Amino acid sequence: MNTPYVFTEIDRSLLNPLDSDEQSVILRKGTEYPYRGIYTDYTESGTYYCKQCNEPLYSSVAKFDARCGWPAFDKGLPNRVARVPDADGIRTEIICFTCGAHLGHVFEGEGFTPTNTRHCVNSISMVFRPGEPVTTALYAGGCFWGTQYLFSKKSGVRTAESGYSGGTTENPTYQEVLTGKTGHYETVKVTYDPLKITYEELTKYFLEIHDPGQVDGQGPDIGKQYESVIFYRSRDQFDTALKLIRRLETGGMKVATRVLPQKMFYRAESYHQDYYRKKGTLPYCHYWTKRF
Repeated sequence: MNTPYVFTEIDRSLLNPLDSDEQSVILRKGTEYPYRGIYTDYTESGTYYCKQCNEPLYSSVAKFDARCGWPAFDKGLPNRVARVPDADGIRTEIICFTCGAHLGHVFEGEGFTPTNTRHCVNSISMVFRPGEPVTTALYAGGCFWGTQYLFSKKSGVRTAESGYSGGTTENPTYQEVLTGKTGHYETVKVTYDPLKITYEELTKYFLEIHDPGQVDGQGPDIGKQYESVIFYRSRDQFDTALKLIRRLETGGMKVATRVLPQKMFYRAESYHQDYYRKKGTLPYCHYWTKRF
């Protein structure tokens, strides 16, 4: 890999603002009073998301009544909850893998469920939403018409939106991005169910629907805005992207795809959305090629 990539924590501008009570727990690692949290006895079906970054953390299927005064789960969603030593030197803290928000503590050996694990989580660290878990990923792979079209056909993907990201201009227009002066790439925001398709599977697919070896653009579209980029939100996404790129390089490909920390995504104009579906034709430089 030509560029020595260094992981960067998620941009704070992408996080939700927190009130003083939320900051006390999420940032300063405080604890709610027992039986005061809104989700302690909550039984609706759905998904619990991180209050700070909106990443899905727990499925309601994993929730159980531990009679401890706080919401209890016997497992987190894959690659969403991290364990770190607590400052007290005794317990194990659990945090959001993406943004580092304090969630609570994890305990093992209590025998509540077959997993023998209890995630004791502060209600204030989460927000509940009905339905299966959804999360997002950002990719730039040349003209977003083709990338968006192929992602929208992938099983496990809920939606794919064309837009702009990676630059400094707020709310850019297509004509502004075309100048190459905004710093933005033509980007696709992919919303998907992480239980149906993993981030690694999604990123493999991205590297197979465009040419990650082309420099300065994609197909006949040349310019910074058409370059190949994987935008990451977490350490897991960063490591996954680098692992896949190294696999391609081991196979002999000189990869031009960049791996950059995620920035604000700006949705493109309506006429750019679902372009090929509306037109009734197929992409001119995007198609699937097996690489893994």
